[in-house]
Amino acid sequence: MLIGKRGAATTAISAASSDRVTVRGRDLADEIMGKASFTEFFFLATTGRPPTAEQRFFLDLSLIAIAEHGLTPSVQAARMTYAADPAALQGAVAAGVLGCGTVILGAADSCRKLIDDVLSRVDAGASLDDAALTVAPEFRASGRPIPGYGHPLHKPLDPRAERMIALARERGVAGRSVEAAVRLTGAVASVWGKPLPMNVSMAIAAVMRDLDVPATLIRGIPILARTAGLIAHLAEEVETPIGFLLASKAEEAILHTADEARAGAP
Repeated sequence: MLIGKRGAATTAISAASSDRVTVRGRDLADEIMGKASFTEFFFLATTGRPPTAEQRFFLDLSLIAIAEHGLTPSVQAARMTYAADPAALQGAVAAGVLGCGTVILGAADSCRKLIDDVLSRVDAGASLDDAALTVAPEFRASGRPIPGYGHPLHKPLDPRAERMIALARERGVAGRSVEAAVRLTGAVASVWGKPLPMNVSMAIAAVMRDLDVPATLIRGIPILARTAGLIAHLAEEVETPIGFLLASKAEEAILHTADEARAGAP
């Protein structure tokens, strides 16, 4: 039984036959291998067109910026999963990728939508400053964190975001999206009563939007980037196992209250 609306039974990404593989109509062996980087391949496979030089540069930059950030929850999940089953590398990677959500790594798409909101108000006649100062209080009043601002570790600035914005300006690709992100930084500080640094997720969303990178690809950047980082950690886990140590430290750090509650019961 078909559940949901049926789409056209087609795919334009790839096909394989006995003597060739095609990707977006290009022969993989003859036209892509040896001629394109993996970043260029990723963009081509996702969008159907090769990236411009600036799209490739900043996609590379984005992937590098968030591939690694220490022993994050996703890394810990991957390393503990690998410790439990060293034969299942794919399971350990999957465990880490499943930890890429809206709190960790998944904010770039929310940031893009926030920029869309600000710029739609500008298109409707508001100034950029007024639009930013209208949107920020809406998040504050609702008690929602505003995506793209603040970081538990990087204070007062996120060096990755600063570098990305600086390079976008230096290379002449910073446009309305980057400017909206910068104006929002000031608006957020005003509304929250303290500076909240623009974080790397907002920088990625803003620069990618100015470069006309599709939303679906922006959403996928953190997942692809962190997969590379997870594989690096799992390669280290083979040589220097800490998965079970992480699990034991978690046991030590958490107070178990069930026994205490039972002992105090009449």
